[in-house]
Amino acid sequence: MGTTQRTSPPLRGAWRPVLAAVLSTGLLATSWQTSTAEAAPAEAAQAEAAPVQAAPAGAGPLAMRLSGDGAARAHDGDPDTYAQGSASHWIQADLGATRRLDRVEFQLPGEAQQVQLQGSVNGRDFVDLSDVRARKGKITLPLGGTPLRYVRAVGAHRVGELAVYGAASGDATPPRTPRGIQLHGTTLSWEGTPDAAGYDVYADGRLRAGLPATATQWQDTTAPGGTRRKTDYTVRARDAAGNQSPDSRTATRTVAPGGGSPRAAFAVPGGKPRPRPQNAKAATGATMPYTTVEAESGATGGGARVVGPNRRIGDLAGEASGRKAVTLKETGQYVEFTTPVETNTLVTRFSIPDAPGGGGTDATLNVYVDGQKAKSLGLTSKYAWLYGPEAGPVNDPGAGPARHIYDEAHLDLGRTVPAGSRIRLQKDPENSSSYAIDFVDFEKVSAAPNPDPQAFVQPAGFGHQDVQNALDRARMDTTGKIQGVYLPPGDYETSSKFQVYLKPVKVLGAGPWFTRFHAPAGQQNTDVGFRADNGANGSVFSGFAYFGNYTSRIDGPGKVFDFQRVSGITIANIWAEHLVCLYWGADTDRMTLRDNRIRDTFADGLNMTNGSSDNLVTNNEARSTGDDSFALFSALDSGGGEQTNNVYENLTSKLTWRAAGLAVYGGQLNTFRNIRVADTLVYAGVTISSLDFGFPMNGFGPGRTSFENLGIERAGGHFWNGQTFPGIWLFSASKPFRAIRVQGAEITDPTYHGIMFQTNYVGQRPQNPVEDTELTDVTVSGARKSGDEYDARSGFGIWANEMPEPGQGPAVGRATFRGLTLRDNAENIRNTTSTFKINVG
Repeated sequence: MGTTQRTSPPLRGAWRPVLAAVLSTGLLATSWQTSTAEAAPAEAAQAEAAPVQAAPAGAGPLAMRLSGDGAARAHDGDPDTYAQGSASHWIQADLGATRRLDRVEFQLPGEAQQVQLQGSVNGRDFVDLSDVRARKGKITLPLGGTPLRYVRAVGAHRVGELAVYGAASGDATPPRTPRGIQLHGTTLSWEGTPDAAGYDVYADGRLRAGLPATATQWQDTTAPGGTRRKTDYTVRARDAAGNQSPDSRTATRTVAPGGGSPRAAFAVPGGKPRPRPQNAKAATGATMPYTTVEAESGATGGGARVVGPNRRIGDLAGEASGRKAVTLKETGQYVEFTTPVETNTLVTRFSIPDAPGGGGTDATLNVYVDGQKAKSLGLTSKYAWLYGPEAGPVNDPGAGPARHIYDEAHLDLGRTVPAGSRIRLQKDPENSSSYAIDFVDFEKVSAAPNPDPQAFVQPAGFGHQDVQNALDRARMDTTGKIQGVYLPPGDYETSSKFQVYLKPVKVLGAGPWFTRFHAPAGQQNTDVGFRADNGANGSVFSGFAYFGNYTSRIDGPGKVFDFQRVSGITIANIWAEHLVCLYWGADTDRMTLRDNRIRDTFADGLNMTNGSSDNLVTNNEARSTGDDSFALFSALDSGGGEQTNNVYENLTSKLTWRAAGLAVYGGQLNTFRNIRVADTLVYAGVTISSLDFGFPMNGFGPGRTSFENLGIERAGGHFWNGQTFPGIWLFSASKPFRAIRVQGAEITDPTYHGIMFQTNYVGQRPQNPVEDTELTDVTVSGARKSGDEYDARSGFGIWANEMPEPGQGPAVGRATFRGLTLRDNAENIRNTTSTFKINVG
C-alpha cells in the first residue's frame, strides 16, 4: 500500500483543496467536519446581502451575492474596506448555481487572522476547503474544478476583495433550470432539460434523490411521522461535469400525521442514456478521520524485519496490507513510526499466535512515544485464526490450513502527541508473544457532548436495560420536546437487540472512541445491536461503537442493524468490530449509511437486498470482512420488488478475507462510484454477477447499472476448490446479465488476472449471455504469471474464461472496451473461445 495513506482532514499548517471526487448528485460527502448553516445566530440570517456582477467563467471573478456583516465591502474594489466576521459568523458568497471552480481569492488586512474556507452545494451542509491557520495578506485557495455554489470565510474578523473564479478549462457552465414543476399528490414531476446528465431532488434543502437524465418524475410516499408537516421540494439539473442549475420553482406538500407509507420510489421512463464521465480520476475511496501508515514504511530496529511480499493465505505477509508486514520475535525488536498528524489514539493491525488447541492467546506489546514508554497495548488472537474448509473455516487447528490470522487493537494514548513525534511498538521482556505488525492508524479524537440536554435524555447507567429505558422514555414522550437519547462516554454491556418503534428517535453517542457497546466477554456469538419497525422511519443512529464477541460465522444473527421494511433512517459514524455484519437491509428505502468503520466481521460489511431502493451508502471504510464488504443483492425472498436508484460512493474496502470488496447481484439504475478496493485475499476485487444462489432474484436491466471510477489493487485469489478470481469479475449466470457500464477503472497488480468474463452452465448449456456491456477508460497493469499451482490460469489482463470449471463451458456473449490501456501483463487479452466476442474500440 504505499508508505503513508492519507485518510484524514488537511494537515495543520497547509491550505489544501477539497477532494476532487465530488458526488454527481451534487452533494459533497466527506468525513471532514460538517457545519450547518441552520446553527447560525438569528442576526446572521438577517445580514445584508450584496450582489456582485462579474465576468464569465475562466475570464474573471464570477457573479455572486455576498452576505454577512458589511458584505458589500468584501468586494468593492477598495483594499482599505472590508467585511466583518467572527468564529460564529461568516462572509458568504452565493454563486446562484453550482459551478466548477478554479480558485478563491481574498484579502486579510492587518494582523494575521485564524480563518477557514468552507464550501457547499446546497447552502446547508458545508465541508472544509482548508485547514484553520493564521494568515494575512492576499490568500489564494485552488479548488481544482470542484463543483460548489456557496463559499464562505469563517473566523476572520476582516475580509476584503473576495473573488471566486470558475474553472478555466472544461465545462463550468451550469445546465438550465428545470421547468414545469408540478406536484400531484405524492408525485413530483418536471420537464426534461436537454443539457442535463441527471437531476437532484431536494426536500427542505436536503438531497433526497439523484436521478438519471431520463427521469422526469419522483414519488415520495414516506410520511415524516409525528405532527403535521409541510415539505418544500425543488429540482436541480446536473451536467456531466458536476455543474448544477439553480433551484427550480418550489412545490409544497403537506403530510398529515400518520400519512404515507414506509416506501418511497420514483419512476424513470425510457430515453437517452446518461453521458459517460470525462477524464475520470483515480479512485480515492473513503476519506476517514484517521491516517494509516504501513509498518514496512516505519523504522525497524533490534533485528525486526520486513516480511513479504507474497499472496499465500495463512502467511504473515500474504494476509497483510500491501502484502508486507514487520515481525517482532525477539526482545528489543521494534517498529517505529513518525506521526504524520497530531494524534491521541493508536490502532494497529497485528497477528499473534493461536493457542495449540485453538481459542486464541492474550499478550501485550509496549508503546513508546519519543523514546519514553507510554502504555502497554493489550492484544488477543481470540477473534482470529480459522482453519480448514475455505468456504466454512472453523476454530479447530486440526481441521486444516490456517487463514484469517490478523486482528486489530486500539489504544487511547492518554495525551495528544504532536505531528512529527515517534511512536514505537516494541517487544520488551514482559511481552511474551511473537508479533507481526501490519499497519497503524493515528487519529485525534474528542468526546461530543449532549447536543441539547432538554431534548436528549440520558440512560441512568451503562447496562442494557438502562439504555432501553431511555429509548422507551423518548418513544413515550407526549410533549414533542424530546428528540432522542444521548449516550455519554462509557462502556455499555449489552446482550441482545435494542428495540426502536412507534416513532423516530435519534440515538447519539459521544463518538465511537467514547461510547462503546460490548457484547458479554464471557460469551461467544451474542446477537447485539438494533431492530426498528416502520414507525421508527426517520431515526438516526450515530456516534458509537459496537464490539462483538463473534469467533466464527453464523448466518442469521450478528448484524448490528438488522432492518426490514423501514425507510429514511441514517446510520453514521459507527464503529463495528468482531460481528457478523454492520448492516443488513431487506426492503429498506432512503437509508443513509455514511462515515462508518467496519472491521473484522465474519460476513458482509453491509448488504442492501429485497427491493431496497433510493439508498445512499457513502464514505465508509471496511477492513477484513468475511464476505463482500459492500453488497447489493436484488433477491426477492423477503419481499420487495425492483432494486433501483441506489448510490454507493466514496467507499474503501481492504483485506476482505472471503468474497469481494464490492459485489453487485442484479438490479437496475444503481450507481457505484469512487470505490477503492485493495488486497482481497481470495476473491475478486469487484464482483458483477447475475447468479441467484437459489433465491428468487431480479437480474440486471433493462435500466443500466453503472460503475464509475474504480481503483483495484492487488486483488483476486483462488477459491471454490481452485477457481481463480480477477480484479473485476463479470459473471453471467441464472438471471439476465445486461446494461452494465464500467466507466473509469484502474486495476493494478492483480493476483491472477485483471478482468474475467465467465458464464454459468446447467446441463452443458449456458444460462444467460453477457449482453449490452461496455467498459470505458479501463487500465489493467501488472497481471503476471503467478508461479504457483494456478500459473496456467494467470497473467491475463482480460480473460474470456474458456473452461471455468469441470463440466462447464466457455464464456458466452460480448463486451465492448473503449479507451483501454494494457501494460506489463504477461498476456494482454486471452480469448480462445468462439462464443465470446471482445470488441476493443
